[in-house]
Amino acid sequence: MFKHETIETNSALLTVLALIAMGIGGLVEIVPLHYINDTIEKVDGVRPYTPLELRGRDIYQREGCFLCHSQMIRPFRDEALRYGHYSLAAESQYDHPFQWGSKRTGPDLARVGGKYSNEWHVQHLKAPRSVVPESIMPNYPWLLENDLQYLDIGDRMRALKKVGVPYSLTKEEYDANVEKFGEEVAKMLDINRAEENLLAEAQADNFDGNPNRLTEMDALVAYLQMLGTLVDFSKYDEGYFVEFR
Repeated sequence: MFKHETIETNSALLTVLALIAMGIGGLVEIVPLHYINDTIEKVDGVRPYTPLELRGRDIYQREGCFLCHSQMIRPFRDEALRYGHYSLAAESQYDHPFQWGSKRTGPDLARVGGKYSNEWHVQHLKAPRSVVPESIMPNYPWLLENDLQYLDIGDRMRALKKVGVPYSLTKEEYDANVEKFGEEVAKMLDINRAEENLLAEAQADNFDGNPNRLTEMDALVAYLQMLGTLVDFSKYDEGYFVEFR
């Protein structure tokens, strides 16, 4: 048996033993993945982003919102009491890239959808301290000033389709989405009607408060308002709190 001093003072030996330890650890984590059919549990309600939500997510990333706001609630009682049910892997299965994060300069946004009104989000993004006096978030007034660029939304959906997001181009793919998500959702995932669907969603909900103009604010608020709203967490709450009693 080597003494610690012998290992710690011999750099070559320490390196070899460290590599062996990392190799064993890597095998323990990776090998089991080859013996399971799926690493993501099936959860009813989860769907890909609509065209308007997808543009909102792009703007969210462009503005660096993910640098201060995580979208992963960890399975601890204090986090659940503050933010809601812990995040499920299935909720991020269509995210490229995912927005989990670990830094919270601001609150976690995994369950922000429906928590505030559209008007609140617009005011908060335009002038954060007008609704949250202690906020250190920058102002984003240009979101109301910039027209939303959406003519390339079909190309954006095609790019995501190549990495596995089930947007549809053919009738067979559309029919598969009808069976999986229902007809209403399947229509929104049709790349051939992407621009039409985006405009219809924006006009129906009028996220930025101005029905005569389509802005980046419309898209970003649409994205924020869907976060955490797809899953009925009442099906999971009982088991969750039993675990942490």
